[in-house]
Amino acid sequence: MLNLKFAELITIGDEILYGQILDTNTKWMSEELDKIGIKIIRKTSVGDQEDQIFESFTEAKKRANIVLITGGLGPTKDDITKKVLCDFFKDTLVINTHAEAFIKEFFEKRNRPFTELNRQQAALPSKCTYLHNATGTAPGMWFESENTVFVSMPGVPYEMQYLMSKEVLPRLQKLYHLLEIVHRVIRTMGMGESFLAEKIETWEDALPENIKLAYLPSPGEVKLRLTGTGQNRSEIENQINNEVLKLIEIIPDFISSTNNEEAEFVLSEILKNRKETISTAESCTGGYLAHLLSSVSGASAYYKGSIIAYANEVKNEKLNVKQETLSNFGAVSEETVKEMAENVIKELKTTYGIAISGIAGPNGGSEEKPVGLVYIALSNGHKTIVKKLLLGNNRLINIQFSAKTALNEMRKFIQKL
Repeated sequence: MLNLKFAELITIGDEILYGQILDTNTKWMSEELDKIGIKIIRKTSVGDQEDQIFESFTEAKKRANIVLITGGLGPTKDDITKKVLCDFFKDTLVINTHAEAFIKEFFEKRNRPFTELNRQQAALPSKCTYLHNATGTAPGMWFESENTVFVSMPGVPYEMQYLMSKEVLPRLQKLYHLLEIVHRVIRTMGMGESFLAEKIETWEDALPENIKLAYLPSPGEVKLRLTGTGQNRSEIENQINNEVLKLIEIIPDFISSTNNEEAEFVLSEILKNRKETISTAESCTGGYLAHLLSSVSGASAYYKGSIIAYANEVKNEKLNVKQETLSNFGAVSEETVKEMAENVIKELKTTYGIAISGIAGPNGGSEEKPVGLVYIALSNGHKTIVKKLLLGNNRLINIQFSAKTALNEMRKFIQKL
């Protein structure tokens, strides 16, 4: 019978808690487990303390069908995972002959002495199943206890990945009949999380029981992740696709992508299909918009370049913004940004132009023009529209938000022509 299995990931080591190393293991493991239909319910990081590690095992066993442990398997005194595993399973360490032979050969091939400390890495709990680690000297260990699988692996990422790929994932697939898990991410822009939730509440409440929705907000956008579970992958995908079509009818103007595509990629596809080109004129974003556009492979087919006109004299001399416009309205104004967009098209000979000018902060604002005021202009040389943003005082967020918004607004501008 197919059913959903739950896994808990435990990383062991003071170095993770101190922030001295980044835990990349659980991210990779989560992605691989998700592919085979195993849901992660918790991730725990524990220091090198026996009582804390033992407690984490005890608690994980109550919640999860599968407990995957990384770290604490080295030859030094601070590596205590095997000892705690022995205590937890009421077991003792014994030398595993297969592990001993491999570790001995490992050192001999490198002309290094095989010491007693090295030999002790082959000492494993007698109740575990030995998992061969061809990439290092710390073997993996597999335990089964009261319908829960425990697996201990080295914390070194490439060693863990080897054991997961060659030993752990195949064994889990053989042991369990697993459900399919399917994700679909829809990107929305132009509406905050709370307003979006209110707008789609009826749709969300009517989702099929096997499809769950999560809100993933970030500067400039809110991602909607639909996760479906079931026995047949194509049936789940069809279910999710039907729900996405319903969502498009509810908020058509706010969906930037139905397949988790970045705004710059979506715009790139439109421009390539239309065989049209674009250029940018930037002030407060300082080239970030150009960075996004040029980050897409094949951007040279449609993106011609940017004029980063940070100073007023550059706006005047390189973008031909009239001096009277700058004097009468200022650099951060609808009038200035409109001329920037129209003139960059002329200068770089493109189909479209985007211009951004604003006060990114945290300093430089005034009562009339506060920090976070940004103008975005979109033009095709015949028609120009200007969008006004009122953001906060975080400089980096303001730059990122403005650039992402500009790309999405240009997408809508082109599609409405």
